[in-house]
Amino acid sequence: MIKGKDILIGAIITGMVLLFFSLVLITIWGIIRPSGIPITGSGGRVAIVDIKGIIDDSESVIELLKKYEKDSSIKAIVLRVDSPGGGVAPSQEIYGQLLKLKEKGIPLIVSMSSVAASGGYYISCAADTIVANPGTLTGSIGVLMEFLTIQGLMQKIGVNLEVVKAGELKDVGNFSRQMTEKERAMLQTAITDVHNQFIEAVSESRNIDIEQVEELADGSIFTGNQALELGLVDKLGGLEDAVSIAGRMAGLGDNPKTTRAYPRRQRLIDYLTEKAMSLFGIDGIIKPWPEIKYLYR
Repeated sequence: MIKGKDILIGAIITGMVLLFFSLVLITIWGIIRPSGIPITGSGGRVAIVDIKGIIDDSESVIELLKKYEKDSSIKAIVLRVDSPGGGVAPSQEIYGQLLKLKEKGIPLIVSMSSVAASGGYYISCAADTIVANPGTLTGSIGVLMEFLTIQGLMQKIGVNLEVVKAGELKDVGNFSRQMTEKERAMLQTAITDVHNQFIEAVSESRNIDIEQVEELADGSIFTGNQALELGLVDKLGGLEDAVSIAGRMAGLGDNPKTTRAYPRRQRLIDYLTEKAMSLFGIDGIIKPWPEIKYLYR
């Protein structure tokens, strides 16, 4: 005969299993859901676009921005930025697309979350108004390049890498040897040029004298409070404040209807890998080849 205690234990186990699979299904749906699912109904709306994590690709964000550009119901866009930056080219491409939206008269507001630094700040500069929390970390106007060098390890295990090249600087960043002074000078010239591009973008977009931006462009980070005093952001507040500003600029009032979409559709394995890297404090993998980044470490 089945005892009441056994029935209770069985019910608990069954409930736990069902709860586990429900959570898995909800997580998977949250990852693969189609972009562009609105939170609220139709009519004049403010679109919220999230840029989160390392900026290593621009295509999905640009695709979403173009979609909203063609949607006549979207009267303004709020860019919710929570990113330490990333690749130079993706950051510049998103920045360029945002400028095109502004040229078409679509109000663009940036709402900074925990971090909007380096490339995250670069793209934010395209906005009509930048709203940051008092404790937001932003700024980090600088450039870096990093790559692995494992010469000592290769010598210990008896491995050599032979390179046949035409052009003295062709294999710059070769991980099997130390960098030469000529290679370092060449890379520094390229980094300085990209740094100047960042400085010019901030100066033009924020209407700040370039000399003043150069003083700030040593990679320093600033809180939202500090950034407001320096003219790097316009107002202090959260996402709701940014949405209200966008609503007023678009003629929709202080409490406009909104729609929110997430531009990146991750595979489950990518999502779990990203979470594991975040858990161990690894926000990005150092690639074995040189890459110039607008990235706050």
